[in-house]
Amino acid sequence: MKKNKIQSLNKVKSRIRAKLRGTAERPRLSVFRSNENIYAQLIDDIEGKTILSSSTLDKDIKTIIKSGSNCDASKLVGESIAKKSLENKIDKVLFDRGGRLYHGRVKALAEAAREQGLQF
Repeated sequence: MKKNKIQSLNKVKSRIRAKLRGTAERPRLSVFRSNENIYAQLIDDIEGKTILSSSTLDKDIKTIIKSGSNCDASKLVGESIAKKSLENKIDKVLFDRGGRLYHGRVKALAEAAREQGLQF
């Protein structure tokens, strides 16, 4: 019997999350990609709180982009989350790709965050 995509994605996601635990000093950069948008969060897993977030639905990014489902939009989200984190004196994070392949929009977000000075 063949598993569907959501079940296999959740299985990979749970394996990744079992190994990654974000702290206040080194939070987890979690990436969620939908068909229309991309979201990034810095999460402190010990306290269970989101420190920062950025997405293609943010006002400053939404006015610039034509569509939230391409690599250019992902680059803007990566730059935005990196700038916000560096303003809050967070320069090291753990990257959580959310079960997705490190390819396309997820890769574009990660590389843009690295170019802005975020280390992972």
